[in-house]
Amino acid sequence: MNVAYWIVAGLLAVFYLYAGGMKVLRSQADLRPMMGWVDQIPMPVVRLIGALEIAGAAGLILPPLTGIAPWLAIAAAVGLVLVQIGGTAVHVARGETRVIGLNIVLLVLAAVTVWLGTVWI
Repeated sequence: MNVAYWIVAGLLAVFYLYAGGMKVLRSQADLRPMMGWVDQIPMPVVRLIGALEIAGAAGLILPPLTGIAPWLAIAAAVGLVLVQIGGTAVHVARGETRVIGLNIVLLVLAAVTVWLGTVWI
């Protein structure tokens, strides 16, 4: 279980560091080609989502790695599940049901991380 947790959590952390970093650092015009929804969401909220994704990525890795409050990894994974539920809802509301595949994959991986964290930690 330990190895499985680190593989899944590591993949999620890399993805969310990248995606969150883009949302935090790039302008609305730079994000628009990849994320059409940024026109409907205020940029401070987009930046907040990015910051939450970065915090979630750090929360998946740092607590179990340091042994300090490892239960925070489970909380981070639950938070990432909630982020993906919100992302899926935004896409469905915009009529973009064809693009929710990535959201569902990330949601499932985050849910698996929650389960692995409860078993392993």
